[in-house]
Amino acid sequence: MKILHVLDHGLPLQSGYTFRTRAILKAQQARGWEVAAVTGVRQGVSDVSTETIDGIDFHRTPHAPKLPPVLGELAEIHALSRSVAAVAERFRPDIIHAHSPVLGALAALRVARARRLPLVYEIRAFWEDAAVGNGTGSEGSLRYRATRALETWAVRRADAVSVICEGLRGDLIARGIAPDKILVSPNGVDLALFGEPAAYDDVLATRHGIIDAEVIGFIGSFYDYEGLDDLIAAMPALVAARPAAHLLLVGGGPMEDMLRAQAAASPVAAHIHFAGRVPHQQVERYYSLVDILAYPRKHMRLTDLVTPLKPLEAMAQRRLVAASDVGGHRELIRDGVTGTLFPPGDPAGIAAALADLLSHREGWEARRTRGRAFVEAERNWAVNVGRYEPVYQKLTDTVPSHGLWSRPPVSV
Repeated sequence: MKILHVLDHGLPLQSGYTFRTRAILKAQQARGWEVAAVTGVRQGVSDVSTETIDGIDFHRTPHAPKLPPVLGELAEIHALSRSVAAVAERFRPDIIHAHSPVLGALAALRVARARRLPLVYEIRAFWEDAAVGNGTGSEGSLRYRATRALETWAVRRADAVSVICEGLRGDLIARGIAPDKILVSPNGVDLALFGEPAAYDDVLATRHGIIDAEVIGFIGSFYDYEGLDDLIAAMPALVAARPAAHLLLVGGGPMEDMLRAQAAASPVAAHIHFAGRVPHQQVERYYSLVDILAYPRKHMRLTDLVTPLKPLEAMAQRRLVAASDVGGHRELIRDGVTGTLFPPGDPAGIAAALADLLSHREGWEARRTRGRAFVEAERNWAVNVGRYEPVYQKLTDTVPSHGLWSRPPVSV
């Protein structure tokens, strides 16, 4: 079977999006399937049209001109569609698998209809909700409603839809999408990358001033919806209860300057450390320093509907996990069994939950073992990728007869 993946961006860029993509494609290759990928203009300017990274062929879309909203998105769709068509002509796929945002689905749909190929559209988050979470959009605005309508339109025209969690599936069913059209392919971990945890790194701990500390950590992107401001605000109460507690923040993003200023103004500033962005191959060294990985996501549609990847990576590393009690986390974490859930947006509640966890070390090893077992059994990409096979097989055996690619909706 030959699958052509259509992506917003891919390796060598590093993000949760690219790590999930890599895991899917590598696991499909391990099953003997042939894969190729086309990345969109948001990949950035590339010196080559095609490059092979980690054994995966990535075909790049030429950079589109900067245009005003709507015209810019239309230009992106057109440029990506041309790239997908050119690669499909050479690669001859059996199926096209487009990944969100919806621009990729629209570009892929043109090619799928022209070549009479089945299209799977995979949604990792709704674009309109991601914009709200990133601070670039507002819920209920004209742009929000238009994007939502376009998403629904694309889903109705795809031959099958994959989502990463039950929250997204439920939302699509509420829009009138047939349940049997939707596959849940949850976030997972490539255990070939996250094998046995790395040994404690004394050199790194010394560099960040956390030798002999009780370390709360966050490793990821600094977006507002991640709630890192609430975690920093929880530190004075946590240090009062556990004087050896320190916070280590690894990563970067739009909120970094604000978070650094907040930390500097904290009465426990000496207990808050920023490591900056680190190469992905160095991440395991930072996991080795952390006792508890904390994920204090704020309560909003995005965090209720979408499951994150990082808690799974932490469990695979046999780290303790504490997270806010939002829908996306509840799909991954059983409170008191594989992790701890605390109230979102509540620094006092965060501090109390973390202090309680730090004071009961006798249960740590059993919880680490349960978390790792959960990942191995239910969130291991070597297992997860098999969920695609019956859908691919059904679509390639019986491809529906579609008419011409119809015009997207203009009303919202």
